Amino acid sequence: MTEFYDALETRDEAQRAADLRSALPRQIARAKALGGYYGEALADVDPADVVDADGLAELPVLRKSELVDRQTAHPPFGGLCGVEPGELARVFQSPGPIYEPQSHTADFWRFARAMYAAGFRRGGLVHNTFAYHFTPAGFMFDSAGAALGCPVFPAGTGQTELQVKAIHQLRPAYYTGTPSFFNALADKAGEIGADISSINQALVTAEPCPPSLVREFAGRGVDIYQCYGTADLGLIAYETEAREGLVVDEGVIVELVKPGTGDPVEPGEIGEVVVTTLNPDYPLIRFATGDLSAALPGPCPTGRTNLRIRGWMGRADQTAKLRGMFVHPPQIGEVLARHPGVSRARLIIDQENRQDTATLRCEADEPEDGLADAIAETFRAVCRVRAEVAFCEPGTLPDDGKVIDDRRSFE
Repeated sequence: MTEFYDALETRDEAQRAADLRSALPRQIARAKALGGYYGEALADVDPADVVDADGLAELPVLRKSELVDRQTAHPPFGGLCGVEPGELARVFQSPGPIYEPQSHTADFWRFARAMYAAGFRRGGLVHNTFAYHFTPAGFMFDSAGAALGCPVFPAGTGQTELQVKAIHQLRPAYYTGTPSFFNALADKAGEIGADISSINQALVTAEPCPPSLVREFAGRGVDIYQCYGTADLGLIAYETEAREGLVVDEGVIVELVKPGTGDPVEPGEIGEVVVTTLNPDYPLIRFATGDLSAALPGPCPTGRTNLRIRGWMGRADQTAKLRGMFVHPPQIGEVLARHPGVSRARLIIDQENRQDTATLRCEADEPEDGLADAIAETFRAVCRVRAEVAFCEPGTLPDDGKVIDDRRSFE
């Protein structure tokens, strides 16, 4: 299946370095011209001096928590967007809250490259199960399908039986969504006797896809490929048929740094993923994702020459992804602030039958009737996902500083 989305993927080392020497100073200049944060952070930086990874490593890191603060102080985008709000195609909100712009640029988040590597081709119908509400995930893959010439069925989240019936009738070739939801659709199809065997390629993200699930779907005739991206940055890296790590997208520059710093790790060491986009409309420079990964040596066996990373290897903080949505420790604090009868809480995340489970364990003296339901409703409003609520005696939660306890294993 080895084909390439474009010639950028197979550039030799000299050409890639030459292109970076041209593109990186332009992007630094664009960001600096926005003023605000970049005007200050890059005040003493001559963009012409930033031509490679070494020059980039001298610049400050922008953390997601800082992005929330800047957007609060300077709405809607903290002064980091290069397009006026009235000229955008859409504006989204992710947990934080963080607001993300979408300009009119085709395939704004660049996921078409990952789709192509996963075997998606023009004319094949895509069954897209990412949310179209508030967050940009649905549109990320919808716009990528359009770029490839693939019609898209905007299934969104939930309603598994209706989705299975639609697959049975429409016969899509491709699936996009989380791996756990694809598994749920397969289970529902078996339960009601629906045929979803038309789907032969799948591109999944937003949660790890364990090898056992990849093998299980391969046995059903479905090739699952993984990709890695965020609402802020778009596609970061994608899997190829070589199944050896993820190849970094051509629209970003990835660094791996010691968590909490901007200092590069040694080759092969695990570090925090820091990304610089080459998107002129939203020029994020050294944006720290909070995710951990490590570089793989050498080029991809498919012939793609960009850096490869091992994929998602955990978080540098306590932030966790639950059913495709980030949940941050401060959000747990916000839930508690609305319920003074609860002194402490810990969110415990686990898996059952490959489905994420979440329980918010709350310390409370003699909780009144209805308090559990009220806390659960608050949690869903703040975090955009559901969790069960369980009470425990004050002083029984471990005093180890953890607010989110992610117990999932993705082996």
